[in-house]
Amino acid sequence: MIPKHLLQEIRHLELKASYIANDMLTGEYLSAFKGQGMEFDEIRPYTYGDDIRAIDWNVTARMHYPHIKIFREERELTLMLIIDVSASQRFGSETKLKSERTAELAAVLAFLATRNNDKVGLLIFANHVQQYIPPQKGRAHVWQLIKTILAPQEFQQGTDIDKALEYLLRITKRKAMCFLISDFVTTAPPKSLALCAKRHDLVAVQVQDQREQSLPKCGLLDFVDSESGEVITVNTSDEQFRQAYAADQRERCAKLNKHFRRLGIDNFTINTATSVARPLIEFLHLRTTRQRR
Repeated sequence: MIPKHLLQEIRHLELKASYIANDMLTGEYLSAFKGQGMEFDEIRPYTYGDDIRAIDWNVTARMHYPHIKIFREERELTLMLIIDVSASQRFGSETKLKSERTAELAAVLAFLATRNNDKVGLLIFANHVQQYIPPQKGRAHVWQLIKTILAPQEFQQGTDIDKALEYLLRITKRKAMCFLISDFVTTAPPKSLALCAKRHDLVAVQVQDQREQSLPKCGLLDFVDSESGEVITVNTSDEQFRQAYAADQRERCAKLNKHFRRLGIDNFTINTATSVARPLIEFLHLRTTRQRR
């Protein structure tokens, strides 16, 4: 049985996500993801008229006769939602917590997928993989995913994206559309990003809050690092400190975005102050425009 308050929250999120998915994003979703990929099918001997660009030179060298790779268009998309539920996701100084915005985005993506008869799966992680739900189709399955995302989580200290992606690589054999949703509060860029981006179509979504980017002038404040538990006291009335803090955060985000670009990973940002609809629409539109060139 689903608790009454959780049931109401799921229904509210379903209505909101369905509106965004059905009225604003369906066309963009289809353009950005449907029919864009080709999946390897087989290798066979070359015959007259085949495209020479499809020749597999490694197999050709071994067999001493030209062989080509055969691809078939991907008719069905598998969407994987990889969601960070580490302790830092509990933070939010605006209308929502980061975890709530994450749930909103996940719900929109799930309803977009099910509307187009695609499979959706879920992987929840913090310092280890907490739960995995295999990809399936249907509205009932999406409800199960949303219930899992919204259910009270044991927010754990530490974020290990590598463990999540390594687990994903072990259990998914076919190419999938993967949304990695996290605030990326980690000590170093995950090593598994490159390998995951080669096997799957990986999109990184950074969840931010305004107070993580700049501090208000409020005098002496105690700050708790939700990932490590460390407590420090800072003087937010110190203009030099606030400027240095903002500059450090800008540099961190710039390095992260540069790392994504270097690996060829699409990425965009959502924040706690506004709905996920606008940044998602802008991302899908940009992706569609780029693919048409």
